[in-house]
Amino acid sequence: MDPSDDIYQLAGVSKTYRKSGREILAVRELDLDIRAGEWLAVQGKTGHGKTTLLHLLGGLDRPTRGRVTFAGQDLATAPESQVRRVRADSFGFIFQTFNLVPTLTAYENVEAALIPLGLHHTQRREQVAAALDTVGLGDRAEHLPGELSGGQQQRVAIARALVKAPRVLLADEPTGNLDEDTRDEIITLLDTLWRERRLTLVLVSHDSSVVRRAQRIGVMSRGRLSIRQDTRA
Repeated sequence: MDPSDDIYQLAGVSKTYRKSGREILAVRELDLDIRAGEWLAVQGKTGHGKTTLLHLLGGLDRPTRGRVTFAGQDLATAPESQVRRVRADSFGFIFQTFNLVPTLTAYENVEAALIPLGLHHTQRREQVAAALDTVGLGDRAEHLPGELSGGQQQRVAIARALVKAPRVLLADEPTGNLDEDTRDEIITLLDTLWRERRLTLVLVSHDSSVVRRAQRIGVMSRGRLSIRQDTRA
């Protein structure tokens, strides 16, 4: 693999938290390269570091030690203002609990991702409409989250992640709260978006039927990541 293809380079990454007066090593001495446009899925038991790894990749947290380099920028040492800008420009986040604001419509929830970018309202309107159409919810723009099914709420969350045309999608158990049929619809949608938009997708899931769709599968255990499968060309 040509190192220039790597969008992420993690070297010697460890993350320690303090809880109830003791230290918890969530990620330990992790080295990882992620190629631009690849789909990496991460499995592992609860509490073994999967979500912490996703937060480090998304600039939501910083390592205690080591480097997290994204597109040549070290997210571990960059000023917080720079990390916020990278998050706003380059990362789309999808969560198990959808993280929609219950008092905002589907349109407004998606539009919220564009506010930090300072776009004109006309451009925001066009991009939001296109994102909702992409996930099949163009006719539900004025609905509140409580008026939508779980699968529809996750589609709104995916539209929110996509609306700014990110380089990377970071998905934390995106089908964890969905029934089997809806899970299959959502993971098929993510698969299609990944292929069509050539996104870099890092997905955390307990569900083997979801994980097996990825090019590369890693397993987190006690803060360490081991690659179990790699089908990249």
